[in-house]
Amino acid sequence: MIANTGGDIGQTPLPRAMSRKPAPDAEAIAAEMAGFRREMLRFAILQLRDQASAEDAVQEAMLAALQGADRFGERAKFKTWVFSILKNKIVDIIRRRVREPNYQDPEEEIDESDFDPLFSANGHWQRDARPADWGDPEKSFEDQRFWAVFDSCLNRLPAATARIFMMREMLGLETDEICEELSISSNNCWVVLHRARMGLRLCLDQKWFMTGELARE
Repeated sequence: MIANTGGDIGQTPLPRAMSRKPAPDAEAIAAEMAGFRREMLRFAILQLRDQASAEDAVQEAMLAALQGADRFGERAKFKTWVFSILKNKIVDIIRRRVREPNYQDPEEEIDESDFDPLFSANGHWQRDARPADWGDPEKSFEDQRFWAVFDSCLNRLPAATARIFMMREMLGLETDEICEELSISSNNCWVVLHRARMGLRLCLDQKWFMTGELARE
């Protein structure tokens, strides 16, 4: 009888080179990111309102994603992961920018009288200014044309007002952090956020919900 000196082949450990996760294909990753680079740039420009800063943020995010691709495991969510890196880069730029001495107080950009015709003396909507019924907004959120209108409305806001809105709603910063970074009071921050939401709602009413289609300039 021949002795079995080989052991159980099913329990034989794989060589280290075979058990290691294959290294990511840098060219394939770069090509995949190139496919949505325009979306990244558009998102960064909306946040930063500056082409050069947006280009820098996108470039840094793509480089960081390329260098850290071996830590990413689910290819189906790769785009979401890259955008999360981009958001962090944008937040870093905003934090550097708001410490500059020429930062403009967003309340100075908005005149309260701009909204006076919209409300009655007791603060309720005027009959003709009342926002339209949004019906089923989830259907609009799934329509790419809606987001084109949303981007247009966002660009109509004063720059500093839009920046605070995006820091809160798109970048996910806490209100306390926004106040600390911008050296503004919590009341100031809430006022600006309220005005931003009001302006967006009125614009979306006129450009989307009252027409049901992408408004043409």
